[in-house]
Amino acid sequence: MAPPSGGAPPCLGGRPACALLLLCYLNFVPSLGRQTSLTTSVIPRAEQSVAYKDFIYFTVFEGNVRNVSEVSVEYLCSQPCVVNLEAVVSSEFRSSIPVYKKRWKNEKHLHTSRTQIVRVKFPSIMVYRDDYFIRHSISVSAVILRAWITHKHSGGDLNVKWEENLLHAVAKNYTLLKTVPPFERPFKDHQVCLEWNMDYIWNLRANKIPQCPLENDVVTLLGFLYASSGENTGIVKKFPRFQNRELEATRRQRIDYPVFTVSLWLYLLHYCKANLCGILYFVDSNEMYGTPSVFLTEEGHLHIQMHLVKGEDLAVKTKFTMPLKEWFRLDISFNGAQIVVTTSTGQDLKNHHNQTINFREDFHYNDTAGYFIIGGSRYVAGIEGFFGPLRYYRLHALRLTQIFNPLLEKQLAEQINLYYERCAEVQEIVSVYTSTVQQGTRRQEACDLRNSYLDLTLRYGRPSTCRAFPWEKELKDKHQSLLRALLEMGLVTVPRNQNESVLEIGGRIFEKAVKRLSSVDGLHQISSVVPFLMDASCCGYHKASYYLAVFYETGLNVPRDQLQGMLYSLIGGQGSERLSSMNLGYKHYQGIDHYPLDWELSYAYYSNIATKTPLDQHTLQGDQAYVETIRLKDDEILKVQTKEDGDVFMWLKHEATRGNAAAQQRLAQMLFWGQQGVAKNPEAAIEWYAKGALETEDPALIYDYAIVLFKGQGVKKNRRLALELMKKAASKGLHQAVNGLGWYYHKFKKNYAKAAKYWLKAEEMGNPDASYNLGVLYLDGIFPGVPGRNQTLAGEYFHKAAQGGHIEGTLWCSLYYITGNLETFPRDPEKAVVWAKHVAEKNGYLGHVIRQGLNAYLEGSWHEALLYYVLAAETGIEVSQTNLAHICEERPDLAKRYLGVNCVWRYYNFSVFQIDAPSFAYLKMGDLYYYGHQNQSQDLELSVQMYAQAALDGDSQGFFNLALLIEEGAKIPHHILDFLEIDPNIHSNNISILRELYERCWSHSSEESFSPCSLAWLYLNLRLLWGAVLHSALIYFLGTFLLSVSIAWIMQYFQSVSASGSRPTPAQASPDPTAPTASPAVTPAADASAQDQPAVTNNPEPRG
Repeated sequence: MAPPSGGAPPCLGGRPACALLLLCYLNFVPSLGRQTSLTTSVIPRAEQSVAYKDFIYFTVFEGNVRNVSEVSVEYLCSQPCVVNLEAVVSSEFRSSIPVYKKRWKNEKHLHTSRTQIVRVKFPSIMVYRDDYFIRHSISVSAVILRAWITHKHSGGDLNVKWEENLLHAVAKNYTLLKTVPPFERPFKDHQVCLEWNMDYIWNLRANKIPQCPLENDVVTLLGFLYASSGENTGIVKKFPRFQNRELEATRRQRIDYPVFTVSLWLYLLHYCKANLCGILYFVDSNEMYGTPSVFLTEEGHLHIQMHLVKGEDLAVKTKFTMPLKEWFRLDISFNGAQIVVTTSTGQDLKNHHNQTINFREDFHYNDTAGYFIIGGSRYVAGIEGFFGPLRYYRLHALRLTQIFNPLLEKQLAEQINLYYERCAEVQEIVSVYTSTVQQGTRRQEACDLRNSYLDLTLRYGRPSTCRAFPWEKELKDKHQSLLRALLEMGLVTVPRNQNESVLEIGGRIFEKAVKRLSSVDGLHQISSVVPFLMDASCCGYHKASYYLAVFYETGLNVPRDQLQGMLYSLIGGQGSERLSSMNLGYKHYQGIDHYPLDWELSYAYYSNIATKTPLDQHTLQGDQAYVETIRLKDDEILKVQTKEDGDVFMWLKHEATRGNAAAQQRLAQMLFWGQQGVAKNPEAAIEWYAKGALETEDPALIYDYAIVLFKGQGVKKNRRLALELMKKAASKGLHQAVNGLGWYYHKFKKNYAKAAKYWLKAEEMGNPDASYNLGVLYLDGIFPGVPGRNQTLAGEYFHKAAQGGHIEGTLWCSLYYITGNLETFPRDPEKAVVWAKHVAEKNGYLGHVIRQGLNAYLEGSWHEALLYYVLAAETGIEVSQTNLAHICEERPDLAKRYLGVNCVWRYYNFSVFQIDAPSFAYLKMGDLYYYGHQNQSQDLELSVQMYAQAALDGDSQGFFNLALLIEEGAKIPHHILDFLEIDPNIHSNNISILRELYERCWSHSSEESFSPCSLAWLYLNLRLLWGAVLHSALIYFLGTFLLSVSIAWIMQYFQSVSASGSRPTPAQASPDPTAPTASPAVTPAADASAQDQPAVTNNPEPRG
């Protein structure tokens, strides 16, 4: 049904609801922005052919767009016809949007010119300013008013669609209306009275022109190099919605017509070893791949996958392959159904490979409904190599010349290239050497042996000097240290696999270098072992890479070189060296040593090691030890450190032999995990577990031995006996055993109902393992009676397990925080890093390095202790940082001679930025800021902050030092007082604050007798009492009375002398040397009455 003449279509008036409907229409009609093929060219009136009997033209009385614009339409129909009038609007982001339509018939008045006045009504959001009802007016770039005539017999009818009707037009015309910018439009009179408060709020901002947020569509996903180890971890990035509503409207419009560009730098070491390796891909809220998803294949091609609007996935593979061991830029541009892929190499990026791919499908693209992953994830492994800068243009399909994405860290990138060029030579030398050894190079014609007795030479003689290896002189001169190491190694058997042989030789070279570093003057040997460490690194043994990174970053007896430090740290991270990855994660977490602050990048490194930590603990292989928090300042803890022949161990062994269950359990734990200085010995530990479980009724020992039997760790599996022992321990009320029974029914019997029953019981008893296991049931969708997966409940159980210290639960929580895909875990990259770092720092390989440093310290081997604590401290673990600073305080000569950094300042400063840093570290930093330290000038404000943090942690020394600063005249800022919960209104002067600080110091002091805090508090109150006495009226009365008595006595004395009339005779000096002599009296120069309170002199200075 057509609207009446001059009327507006329903729902296009000035009502706010209609404006909202129009906005929805503008945003969600997908085809109108692209398909314009049905719009025909319009012939202006002056160019119309006179051959047409039918004509139409119109006149607009006012050229501007108004709420109601009167239009005079003049037309002539030669046959029964339908007259159509339409207003079409275009904006910056959409085009050809009809906002007004009107039709009417003309069947009687044929061959006659007729005129009709039409009142065209435009939506309020086009003609008025924003107000309390019109919240989002639109900016219109063009308004076209068009009209046309169709004959009824040729398809013109009121029921025909407008697009089809226009195709059969016999006459048409158009005109342009002038648009008005949003802030030049008038306000609309809504004929509504607002409440006084709302009217007042509106009037405050009625005439203010809002500014759109400064925002563009270019996102730098990666600004620094990322070392991808080819494992299942990577960088997680998430796009927010645009704050600028025009940009957000454009993004929404293109959900089914993606227009974006990706540009990233890559350095590939190998092609994918599996089917696909992740480069950059989108994961939606349903944990499915979205658009775009770019992978590398095992042949070196790109696999590009898109998600279609109809719900399916479509993939394509490039015709060309990616270059290896060369930096190149990969640019992928999406423009609707067309994809352009380009790789550029060379210094000027002039060498190109490109391919254009066209599709006939509509892609679904919503870059805010999920997250992006760079590299690996739990779905797919990442590439082996390095990522460079990555830029993402969210709303533009750019040509190659329009993309700006330079390789920022060019020097570092060049160093990586040079490193692998050198390593190719090293690996070739090692490969030739090992293959020659396998072929029997000890023949006389190949090697000129110095000793004619072959057997004696092989056993006791020097290594042979080989002259038959096909190496040029230049290569020999370049790798002298490697050749010398190979000849001294005296290889007899090597693995047949070439890669394994190269890696094994790298390990032997590294062990030889470490042996020299562990000598009495090991630090003095660093410069001479650096070439050997470089060769070991090139052989793929990346513990050597981490050593080199630390040496160069700290200047440990080598010239400090930050570029080389970054190089070897990245090389080690790419090689999946645990300490290197932790070093990279820590530097990006804190943004120190020229590494940019990037929590997502930090998470990528930390999560890699955190994922391996529980696996390392279960394998019981390699150089691992339990990570213990042992501080070198704590003499009591140091006293209980022992070895297999130590007193503590021997006493525990004696008690365990006598049947002491607690001693048996502690002894077994020390041997199983390598705790308290005891070397790891799982076999001996299992013997004590078995002895305790079978001979005592201790439920903990019974449970431990049952787990060992279940898993077969160091002993043959015995599931039947293990189950009996587990049930026995559970019957004694041990919650770990109750959880263990649930684990048994889940793993071996697949009885999820029974498993859930035991886990719910154990969870009620406070077992974190049970909380985690219940979360797994919900995550896998197998919880009894609950259909489907429930990630929300799973996340709650994982979080509860993480709070109880469960490693896997902590890993899941960190994953939820980095992705932000769960409502209960809003995205928080910093928190994700903290949780992943917490797990990574429990890794056994880090514990082994810390234990080596502690053992060296206890044995008095200062060089070795300093070396291993530097290696541990650079991974970012706080206890090693404070212990290293303590060693540097004990041996400043050693630190000054061998370290290129200010050891005490650097590592105490690092430690105070850690979570749960010890209070003594804050006190040390407070002292360093108070006195100034080398290049750091005095800073009382920072000193106060450090002391306040120590005080907040409950350290009485922090309160004491703050009080002494006030005594010296320092002013405590109000934010520090608020930090300490000291109300400035109650404690308005320094005396009141001093009394409060000394009282808190006394209450936090652990000393039972008089402490410095209590004495300082007593001295303060005595001073206040004495000051009060000196200022009272009593002192004036007593002074006047004593002065009067003295004057009266003196006058009486002189009067008595005068009355006697005799002159006194001076007495002769006594020769006795023991006679006392008079000393001059010292009188205070200060006038007490001139001051409000007595001056404080000789105050003690703050101390740590």
